[in-house]
Amino acid sequence: MVDLSLIQKDILVTLISLYEKKSVPIKGEEIAAIIRRNPGTVRNQMQSLKTIGFVDGTPGPKGGYHPTVLAYQEYHIDKGGDNYDVCISRGNQQIAGVTVREIAFTTLTHAELCHAMVSIVGSTRLFEIGDTITIGPTPVNKLLIIGEVFGKDDMEPALLISIIEMVSLPKEPIEHYMSHPIKMLTTGDTLNNAIRLFTTAHIHGAPVMEGNLLCGIVTMSDILKAIAKGIGTDTSVKDIMTEEVIQIKSSVQLWEVITMFKEKDIGRLIVIKEGKPVGILTRSDVFRVLPSV
Repeated sequence: MVDLSLIQKDILVTLISLYEKKSVPIKGEEIAAIIRRNPGTVRNQMQSLKTIGFVDGTPGPKGGYHPTVLAYQEYHIDKGGDNYDVCISRGNQQIAGVTVREIAFTTLTHAELCHAMVSIVGSTRLFEIGDTITIGPTPVNKLLIIGEVFGKDDMEPALLISIIEMVSLPKEPIEHYMSHPIKMLTTGDTLNNAIRLFTTAHIHGAPVMEGNLLCGIVTMSDILKAIAKGIGTDTSVKDIMTEEVIQIKSSVQLWEVITMFKEKDIGRLIVIKEGKPVGILTRSDVFRVLPSV
């Protein structure tokens, strides 16, 4: 390996990580923001990296930098093929410019301790001692790891973490966990009809159909808000429904939708099979399977 300085390592691994995600030339300013360095310093170091063959540049307004094959070889990263990005999050926010290369468990037999060394592509400068981070899910066993950073190796680069919790996420598609058969309303139904359906079926929301077309969703919260505004219960559900319905195919795996609930701050998804609603997946359905997620 070439004897790179610490800042050159930070720049290079961040460049590789960003380029793998975006497949477009990366601006020096974007790298500088991630590794918390002055943009001018990054540009100067880029010239040095370009001179020794690790970086190439594309001029123009849409230009930037991209890693060379030599850069990938320097970090023993396989360029091309089907790669799976294992991300790291902190406080439900994915950390940009960082992915996991390898997780090595350093203690497993101790009754009270479980430590791991997490080799990363990216800069360790983005982490502080004491940070609680979430790693994963991993590609094969869908392992989700929550841990606390207690050390950093800037040269590797790697994080040393004390593991708080590990969960193997279910690999079955969401049709195994959704509520079905689905209860539906039509655009001709009133709030009274919806209340009656929710009460008898013990549900809190239902899609609204117009023929075979899914055109919205109504929840008990929507109805209560409407009544509080003085809207009569003989009003059509079409007048208060949420038209933007988040749909997801029944073949999608459960672990794939967990972040969707968090990022979009939603309580339910409409599950679609062959273009038609077949079920509803709620936060409660997920929590029953994964109470700690």
